[in-house]
Amino acid sequence: MKRLSRRLFLKETLLTAAAASAGSTRVLVAEDQAKPSRSPNERLSVAVIGVRSRGGDHAKAFDSRDDCVLSYICDADSAVGEKVAARFKSKPKFVQDMRRIFDDKSVDIVSIATPNHWHCLATIWAMQAGKDVYVEKPLSHNISEGRRMVQVARKYNRICQGGTQYRSTGSNHAAAQYIREGKLGRIKLAYVCTYRSRSSIGPAGQYAPPPTVDYNLWSGPAPMELPVRRKSFHYDWHWFWNWGGGELANNSVHPVDAMRMVVGLEGLGRGVLSYGGRVGLEDCAETPSVQVTIHDFGPMTVVQEVRNLKTASPKRGSTLIVGTEGYLSGGAGGSSVYDPDGKLVQKLSGPNEDHFANFIKAVRNRKTEDLNANINEGHISTADSTVAYPVITTTTTSGYSCLILSSTSMPLRPGIFRSRSTRSKASLASIPSPVGPSGATSTLLALRAIACRHESRMDSSSSITRIRA
Repeated sequence: MKRLSRRLFLKETLLTAAAASAGSTRVLVAEDQAKPSRSPNERLSVAVIGVRSRGGDHAKAFDSRDDCVLSYICDADSAVGEKVAARFKSKPKFVQDMRRIFDDKSVDIVSIATPNHWHCLATIWAMQAGKDVYVEKPLSHNISEGRRMVQVARKYNRICQGGTQYRSTGSNHAAAQYIREGKLGRIKLAYVCTYRSRSSIGPAGQYAPPPTVDYNLWSGPAPMELPVRRKSFHYDWHWFWNWGGGELANNSVHPVDAMRMVVGLEGLGRGVLSYGGRVGLEDCAETPSVQVTIHDFGPMTVVQEVRNLKTASPKRGSTLIVGTEGYLSGGAGGSSVYDPDGKLVQKLSGPNEDHFANFIKAVRNRKTEDLNANINEGHISTADSTVAYPVITTTTTSGYSCLILSSTSMPLRPGIFRSRSTRSKASLASIPSPVGPSGATSTLLALRAIACRHESRMDSSSSITRIRA
């Protein structure tokens, strides 16, 4: 394959996005846009892109199946990719450039576990080349990208599953059924948290990418920072906006997605209010180490909290759903129902389904309705998890600086999200922790008070960001 210059590569990237939006079929279009159902005796050829971390699990999952053959391992770091490829007896071919995979018409499935900034473009290119796609969470790097991915999947009739595997957990399906039957009453509040202790990534420096990394291919559609500020090249990209989205995008997507499935939540709600900052960690990272986002869904309020500081795990799990007839709490390991007085009513359980097997089933029967995590669900969950992005553009490690997002009466429908933001020196310690229904309510009131207090300092002309789901 002819090697492209970075300028030409980025030009093709923009043309691809334009083609997806405008409906052009001239860029990487598959000759057979909707392949017929395959015989159960025919093995599916699988390529995995990005294998340093979660992608290695993808490769193991597909390689372990009798109906699949692992044909390609792709990674921008040749040392990582070659090492992973050598583990498998099927002897998958290693490539650094994912476009070589898309050029191979024998490949049926592309599984993507790259850094976040590559999820959208790699998925679009793969579907345009006639491949079905399994893509890790978060589905996209921003809301607009997610919309394009959904549009392309529908246009080319591709099977695309998001890597939000909690949708295949039996206890979550049992919880959803319990709520659908009205046993929890009217749902008033859903609270999800992700407590994941992180260490400082160190001060900003001037580093070169590892010699085994093709930095041009690693950066792809994102800015190509030189010199690199972070000492640890791999993984710590999560904490910079150009490539990651902090813990909101990294892990909060999982409980948010499971909560949405359990309560049947759709869309982006009517407004969002968020505060947070990078506190407790002195380093060069950009994303918050603590953050609370409060979503207004009319009669229902959703609160999501992330902490990268040392914090004990919630005793009753990472998810709390409060209804008029009691509440439900739990997480990936199971859920329990309690009455309004806190007395245990029922423990919920059910058979789990292998998330990769669920994807393969849909690939063979061509029924998107069989997917547990259809691309559109992954898109909405990613959008709900990261909707606070428009105002969180900078953080500070001095004091307890917060970023306040004051939502107006303008709804989020599919339409316009109007927000005003300001920085407040309010101490995080002075804001109640949303550990339950009363905590969430008091936090919301406290934040509204802070927002009103600083209203006179805000620019009267609101910034407008389109976040159509």
